[in-house]
Amino acid sequence: MPGAQVPPPGGGGSGRKVIGSLLAVFGVLGMLGGGALTAHAYSNAGQEIPNDEYGSVMWRDEPVDSVFPVTLGGRGGYNGGLYDPKQAIWHRVGISPETECDKGLTRYTLKAANDNGCKAVLRATYVDPTANMVATVAVVVLPEGPESGPREKVYSAYQNHLYDDGVVAPYAVPGTLAAKWKHRNGSALAPVGGENMPYVVAASVGSVDGYVAGDLPGEWSDDSDTDRESWSANAEDLVTLFRAHMDRLQRGDTQ
Repeated sequence: MPGAQVPPPGGGGSGRKVIGSLLAVFGVLGMLGGGALTAHAYSNAGQEIPNDEYGSVMWRDEPVDSVFPVTLGGRGGYNGGLYDPKQAIWHRVGISPETECDKGLTRYTLKAANDNGCKAVLRATYVDPTANMVATVAVVVLPEGPESGPREKVYSAYQNHLYDDGVVAPYAVPGTLAAKWKHRNGSALAPVGGENMPYVVAASVGSVDGYVAGDLPGEWSDDSDTDRESWSANAEDLVTLFRAHMDRLQRGDTQ
């Protein structure tokens, strides 16, 4: 039309280019965001979430070498050295193939376990680095229930007969330092805490050379159980280490 103004060359094209650039930027951001979401979802899919309920069946589902580690040690088992051979306080020499309750426990402890539905007793024998002490550790499998249930009842029976019962039947391992393991000088027992952990852990400790604990000689003799108490203290330390191991086994953290 006469007098009509002609748009400047490229004016409309510049607007389209700006809009196109913005769309491209948002498209890239969208792709990056989508990629991040995908990566996050993949990361979550790869996470291992502990299943506490596994604790109630791990005694039969875990390989026996996992239930009874080759070495146990470290400072209380909580500072990363529980399985470190350099910090080992106990070295495994054998695992008992017998799991019957009456094969693994003795006297009052056995009665309390059976009265509370004992399912199995798993045992392994360990020797200390000096080759002087030998111990058999037992995992007593009980029915599930509150901490005040079967676990506490077995523990109470143990407390009532501290020096009247050997608690764990020694497992002598042929061809090892524990081949003649028989005389128990000290014992300990404690329930494993937490839900879905129907176990008590017990240990009996003795001397590799067959020494039998008794009254201390001379000035150290006092008509008490001092000698047995020192052996039982070693058994308590072993039980503490093993309870830490059971907690980590439930979490899948035994590396």
